[in-house]
Amino acid sequence: MIFVMLGTQNNPFQRLLEEIDKLIDKNIIKEEVIVQAGYTEYHPQNKKMQIIDFMPREELDAFEQKANFIITHGGVGSIITSLEKGKKVIAIPRLHQYGEHVNNHQTEIVEKFHKNGNIIGIQSVEELEEAVKKVQDFEPKPYVENNRKMLEIIEKYIDTVK
Repeated sequence: MIFVMLGTQNNPFQRLLEEIDKLIDKNIIKEEVIVQAGYTEYHPQNKKMQIIDFMPREELDAFEQKANFIITHGGVGSIITSLEKGKKVIAIPRLHQYGEHVNNHQTEIVEKFHKNGNIIGIQSVEELEEAVKKVQDFEPKPYVENNRKMLEIIEKYIDTVK
């Protein structure tokens, strides 16, 4: 099973679901796809794709655990929770030009996690087919939270208060 996470902010991401539908039709995606769609309204063309708008956290966690891999938007929360569960992740940013977000900050998020080797980060839905083909052999680097910068700020503050 493939789990698709689109978050809970009021931002649509139909382009991604349309592309997933195409890949199911092309038999690139052969397994069931469960989508946590949030505010993205989409009616799948294929019966292998099930859309659930919102779900309780426990259900979301269960789908994440069960998934062979996760496809998600470029939200930090969705990416990190999937990585913390040891999942392979394909992430694609929502883009301002399509009315999917207020700006293009998700491109930087996806690029950073991709360069760190944590995820397969792509910048356009047209790259999804290749990413799906690569994900089975992809060995992600474990995600390590970087608290060093915060500690430096706190230490600097403590030194100035002394």
